[in-house]
Amino acid sequence: MKRLDFLTISGLAFALAAMLARAPAAGAFQADAEAGGDVFDTYCSDCHSVSPKGTNRKGPSLYHVFGRRAGTMPGFDYSPQMRGSGIVWNAASLNTYLANPAGTVPGGKMKKGLPKPADRANVIAFLARPE
Repeated sequence: MKRLDFLTISGLAFALAAMLARAPAAGAFQADAEAGGDVFDTYCSDCHSVSPKGTNRKGPSLYHVFGRRAGTMPGFDYSPQMRGSGIVWNAASLNTYLANPAGTVPGGKMKKGLPKPADRANVIAFLARPE
């Protein structure tokens, strides 16, 4: 599994935040990893962990998810559709998937996503943070 350095991850998170900005420039949205941690705790942590121990739950661990090929976390029983999706997790692929998991990977196990662009950007910033 390829690990990305902090500058690369920060750049990806910044690019996603810029891409998702919908407000005028003076009030443009900036991704917030701390807010993303709150969103993760509220909507994602029942199924996913970000523990360095790589703990899988109902969903796979998301620890060091950036750069990982979808369907490859050891010890998790992925759907054949996720294993065969060819997705490599980065800011753009996570944004697409979190916006519509069932539409991105039909037949996959995850059905609910994050409809709000700000929530997605913040969770992605949270997942991209350095250890």
